[in-house]
Amino acid sequence: MHLHPHPDATAGSRVPVVAAVAVGGAAGALLRYGASRLWRNGSDAALLWRTGEAAFPVTTLLINVVGCFLMGVLTVALKERFTGAPRLLNPLLGTGVLGGFTTFSSYTDDTRRLFANDQPGYAVANMLLTVAGALTAVVLGVVVARLLLVRPRPAGAGAGSGS
Repeated sequence: MHLHPHPDATAGSRVPVVAAVAVGGAAGALLRYGASRLWRNGSDAALLWRTGEAAFPVTTLLINVVGCFLMGVLTVALKERFTGAPRLLNPLLGTGVLGGFTTFSSYTDDTRRLFANDQPGYAVANMLLTVAGALTAVVLGVVVARLLLVRPRPAGAGAGSGS
């Protein structure tokens, strides 16, 4: 029993939501593919860092951190600033585009690969940097979005100020 249903849940057909997630997921995966072609490394910027089978997965780390930052921004944008946005925008952009763009499955495979190549220091660093970077990026995205998008309430406005 759900006492507080998810705000994006509505009665009726789920087909539009599934379609929005699918379209967004395809777009996000294409964006991730493009980013991995721009900054190639280990599992997928030869000029920027070491490449090859045992290279540190910098590109995967950057994609996940950027995606988490954008998720923080999107959350504030849709839930606090543009509250009247179409209901399919969150599934399209959040679950779809950003879910397709970020790649935590590659993160785990990159970590496995580093352990398999006898690079436990790189493997542990990848685990810690990805988790800490992702969480920090979400918080930073929320803070930046609130600073840029959320209008402060006028003095005296809000709960408990009725006369």
